[in-house]
Parts: sequence; C-alpha cells; structure tokens
Amino acid sequence: MYILIIGFFILLAFSALEYYKHQKYRKQIPMVIHVNGTRGKSSVTRLIAAGLREGGKKVIAKTTGSAPRLIFEDGNEIPIKRPQGPNIREQLSICKFAAKRGVDVLVLECMAVMPEYQWITEHKMVKSSIGVITNIRLDHVDVMGPGIKNCTYSICNTIPSRTKIFTSEKKLFPYMKKISTKNYSEIHMSDESIVKDNDLEGFSYLEHKDNIALSLNVCNACGVNKDIALRGMKAVTPDIGATKTYQIKVKNKDIYFAHSFAANDPESTEFVIKSLKTFHPNIGYTAFLLNTRADRMFRSKQLIEMLKDISYDALFLIGHETQTVYNYAQKQKLNMKNIHNLGWTTGEKIIDSLEIIDEDILLIGIGNIGGNGRYIVEYFKEKSGTGE
Repeated sequence: MYILIIGFFILLAFSALEYYKHQKYRKQIPMVIHVNGTRGKSSVTRLIAAGLREGGKKVIAKTTGSAPRLIFEDGNEIPIKRPQGPNIREQLSICKFAAKRGVDVLVLECMAVMPEYQWITEHKMVKSSIGVITNIRLDHVDVMGPGIKNCTYSICNTIPSRTKIFTSEKKLFPYMKKISTKNYSEIHMSDESIVKDNDLEGFSYLEHKDNIALSLNVCNACGVNKDIALRGMKAVTPDIGATKTYQIKVKNKDIYFAHSFAANDPESTEFVIKSLKTFHPNIGYTAFLLNTRADRMFRSKQLIEMLKDISYDALFLIGHETQTVYNYAQKQKLNMKNIHNLGWTTGEKIIDSLEIIDEDILLIGIGNIGGNGRYIVEYFKEKSGTGE
C-alpha cells in the first residue's frame, strides 16, 4: 500500500516537473500557430509556414496528416517516426525542439481527435498565439459525433483564449463566433475572393482557394503581405495528401491519375471532382478509384451516396472490405454495370482494367490514402516519371 502511495507521488512530481519545463520552453517561442479543422490542416500548415519563411521569419512547422513531417527553417523536412503510435505528448517535444533552435514562429497541426484531448492540447500545451480552423465537416463521428454540431464544438476546443483565430468555415461560423467570444478571442472569416485565378498559377498541385486565402490572412496578421507570402506558398512541398495529377501513356491513350484520397468527406470530394473536371474539360471518360478501409466504412458509404448524383463511366473499389461497399452500392441503386470490385490491388491491375477504353481517361482516387491507396499513388508517381 505504501509503495503505491509513494509511486503515485513520484509520478505526480514527475508530471509537475515536465509541465514546468514545457511552460519554460513555450515562453521562449514568440509565436505559435495552431492549425485544426476537418480538411486541409496539413496543407494550410505548410502554406502558412512557407509564406512566413518567404517573409523572413525563422519558422519550424509540423504536420500530422497522411504522413507526419517536421519541416525545418529552410523548408527541408523529415518524416516523424512513431514506434508507439501517435500521442499528443509529441507536441511537447516539438515545442522544446523549436525553442532550442530559437525560432520566430512554430506552426503546429493539431493531432488530437478526442474532444478532451483537443482542449488539453490547446489550453495546456500549445497555448497558441494565433488559432486556425480550416473548416468543419461531419467526420470522426465515433469520437466527435454523432452530429455536425457535436463535431463543431469538439473542433472548437482548440479556439485559443484572448487572441485571434482565423477560419474559412462559413456555415458553422455563428457557432464558432459564440465560442470565440466566450474565450475572449477575435475570430476572422477568410474570403476566398482575395485569391484570383492567376494566383493559382505556379502551384505544382491543385490547391483550394479557401486554403490559400486562409493562409494569406494568417501571414498578413504576422506582418507578411500577400505578394511575398504567395511567392513562398507556390514553392511549397505539397503534403502527400494534396491533390496532384500524374499523367502516364498507355498504348494509344493518356491516363491522368488525380490523387484526391485525402479529400474523404462528400463535400470536399465533390468540390475536388468538379475542379478536376474543369481543369480537364476535353477528357470524356471519367473513372473513380474508391479506396476503402475496414475502420472507415462510414466514409466509404458516404461517398457511395454522393456518387448517386455524379456522372462517371466507371467506379473501381479497392482496398479492404470492398464487397461490403459493393453491396451498399447495390442497395443505393447505383448502376452496377459500371462498378468493379477489385479488392486489394495493384496499379498494373487497374491499368489492365482500363485497357479496353480507347480514349483519354481521368482517373480520380477518392476515399482514403491509407492502406491500398498509398501504394496506388506511389505506382502512378513512378510510372509518370515525376518522382514527386
């Protein structure tokens, strides 16, 4: 019994010491920007960091998306290895690292999903100088749901106290404003109209105007104007989940594979699909690769429902539990003649499935980057010869 009591007090003392050390490191960082939201967190983290770097700021950034990365002051980056899996304590290590390097700004992507962990991350660990919420969608309903309001209040746990927060979310802005007011923070809604079509020229991938506008607003709040920040953003290394198109030649036709696996909620996915069709107006044949995961069946079913209202020529189901998704598509009365259940597959087999098509093809990857999706992206990268 005494051993347990002594052990408890030792653990308590250790935790108190760790907290004290973290607060010391946090105070050494002049500005911390905490990026949360449903979609676009990794991209916005990278854009903000790139814009601020171009403005002469010494910046370190960390993304936590499809593949976590630590981005250094010069824009070079390394992968973050997690032998024990993701843990919000990782943010403490990053703060310590940034403080010791004497940075001007640390840009952190929120890595918490559980509502209480989101609150702890912001209000006990990060204590951001500027908060960012990209948008709010119905996602992770198993821990944040069941409804959109629940997701909103969960994500808004990272709204900081007594400072500024920027968002591109419009529909749920009134709820966000109430929480911001309660936290004595000033919330700003970005306007994508500040990003013109010619501003998109120079990006190596498909970036959303609302992500760029949001990032420009944050950079402006840090003293870096649009022209300078935008120049830096165009040179950014895109996140692995960013939408990028790879072109390969197969016999007498071109296949344009658009990697959009990260946009895995219906609203974001539909936006990307429309954008891609606008960029490729002369391609008549459109096919989708829906990558499924056993632990993300809810998302796959949502996308099947979305496809009821979208025109396409073929739908290939890949990954895990494809038969479950196939059965759901049948239940939703999709045209089953256009749906092909490939299961866990390879890029070669996908190409073989498209062999009979004698015209150029727009092949759009949707659903999830994890599992089979990552291998498919790597295949098309290699075949296209870009290696990027």
